[in-house]
Amino acid sequence: MKKRVYIAGPLFCQAELDFNLKVDAFLNELGFETFLPQRDGHLLANLIVDNEPKYNAIKKIFDLDVEEIRKSDILIFIMDGRVPDEGACVELGIAFSLHKECIGLKTDSRYLMDSLDNPLILGCIKGQVAKSIPELKKFL
Repeated sequence: MKKRVYIAGPLFCQAELDFNLKVDAFLNELGFETFLPQRDGHLLANLIVDNEPKYNAIKKIFDLDVEEIRKSDILIFIMDGRVPDEGACVELGIAFSLHKECIGLKTDSRYLMDSLDNPLILGCIKGQVAKSIPELKKFL
């Protein structure tokens, strides 16, 4: 049976969406099954356009993402950005609390301080941070 990977990261601009797709394609090439929220989940803007009440839309997104984290074996946490995406941080916390393997992916050169990221994030990923998509393979 294929291991399942949940890809947690920002999805608010075309560059982020394209990067997430590259991560997804790489994981698929390695033989993993993936859940990519931008493709497999609900998007708030789409639900609201379809006249879904806001609270219902939020609940649909949250419930689906939590269920998909539960079904996954591994969570890849994309850390790029001035600060990591808030939603991805919550997904990381949920995965960690469910004892899922959590791995960071950071191609960004920015750090919180002194070449270190947030200690709570580093604790969840047990210091496992790939610096490129191909480097993910050594942590998988």
